[in-house]
Formats: sequence, C-alpha cells, structure tokens
Amino acid sequence: MPKFAANLSMMFTEVDFLDRFDAAAMAGFKGVEFLFPYEWDAVELRAKLEAAGLTQALFNLFPGDFSKGDRGFGAMPGREADFDAALDQALGYADTLGNELLHVMSGIVPAGTSREACTETLIANLKRAAPKAAARGKTLIIEPINTRDIPGYFLNTQDQGRAIIEAVGADNVGLQFDFYHVQIMEGDLAKTFEKHLDIVRHVQIAGVPERHEPNVGEINYPYLFDLMDRLGYDGWVGCEYRPKAGTVEGLGWMKGA
Repeated sequence: MPKFAANLSMMFTEVDFLDRFDAAAMAGFKGVEFLFPYEWDAVELRAKLEAAGLTQALFNLFPGDFSKGDRGFGAMPGREADFDAALDQALGYADTLGNELLHVMSGIVPAGTSREACTETLIANLKRAAPKAAARGKTLIIEPINTRDIPGYFLNTQDQGRAIIEAVGADNVGLQFDFYHVQIMEGDLAKTFEKHLDIVRHVQIAGVPERHEPNVGEINYPYLFDLMDRLGYDGWVGCEYRPKAGTVEGLGWMKGA
C-alpha cells in the first residue's frame, strides 16, 4: 500500500493550521505536506511534527505575490534573484523540518516572453540550484500543472518536465507526478506514470474533475495504487485534494487503498 501524506493546506481545514498536525496523525497519517510554511516559524512547525509523530514530506518554494499573478520564479526570465532568495529560504526551512523534497514552482509565462526563454531560465536556475541543494541533502522537483487551474502556467506535461530534468542532468532534480494534473492535461495515467517512473520523486492525488477525494470522480485510484506497489514506487503520495464534506468523513477511501 502506498504511504500517504496529508496535504495540510487543503485537508483538515476545519481546525487552525497548527492544529492540523495532530488531526492528521489521529486520522492515521504518518506524513504531511503543505504548500507554503513561511508565515510560521520553522522551529514551531518542527515541534508540531515531532509531537504528532509525523514526517514532513514536501513543501514549495516561496511563489511570490499571488495578488500580482506570481506562481513561482523558476522559469521567469529576469527574476533569478527572487528565485535564489526563495531557494535559500526554503533550504533553511527544510533543514529544520527534515524534508528532502522541495517543489520549485515554474510560474506563469509573462506577456511578451517566449516559452523558449522560460525553458532556458528554468534549466539555468536548476543547474545553479542543484549543487546548493545537494550540499544540504535536498532534492528539487518540478511539477507539470494543468492550464485549467493555473492558466498560463509554464510547465504542463510530463514530457516537458523530463526534457528539462534531462537538460539539467543532476541526480537531485526530479519530477513531481500529480495524477490530477496529468489526467486533465494528458490522460493515459498508468502508462504515463510507468514511462516517467525513473525520474518521479513525489506523487500527488485528487479526484477529477472537482479535486475532491480520490474515490470521487473519473480516476480509478485503486488500480493506480496497485500499480505503484507493483512498480516499486516507495515515495510519498501526497493527498492534495479538497474534501467534499469534511476531511475525516471523506477518508473512507484509505481503508481499501
């Protein structure tokens, strides 16, 4: 059975964020992830993890100002200094929280900027960042995101992600495979996952199309969970979904996973 990590940015929102660690542990989770930790003190978050007996699986680099359209700096020409600052901040948090994985958000293609320029920028940023992350025992991952949830997002398909990862050529740069995004953009989930398994470092799940529990919608997750086991995927599976009618009430899907 895959090992599931609760996404505390989306799940257990019935309670305050700092209370979600205990709530996740009580619900049976052994790991957690969240989008951004930066409004809380890293030492305080570490204490919450330890008290609940949880492992931190993942979080994202600071994405910039959402109100101004920022969704990360990784592929944004001219914002290399912002990327470097976000990386340094994330590495500091990860040192305290103990997670190996850091998600580098690519960002939305700026008006008047070519996708080729964004590709070159992301490759250059990751080449520069990978040794710094490796020195701290960290792995950087990039995630293709669907253009319905984030219109204009630069990175959208697994083949695009693979090409960038191969161009970077660093052992500690890999792929975040989110079945929700893949289904919307590409489909053919089982074969696509198997094709890219060698570079997959983290998996996320949600139902399609509403992004509710994985047993709500068009994806056959029991089949995919069996596939992960059969292929030997032993990383975390992040539950990045919005509960349809209460977090605990919707966890029945885990019993048969």
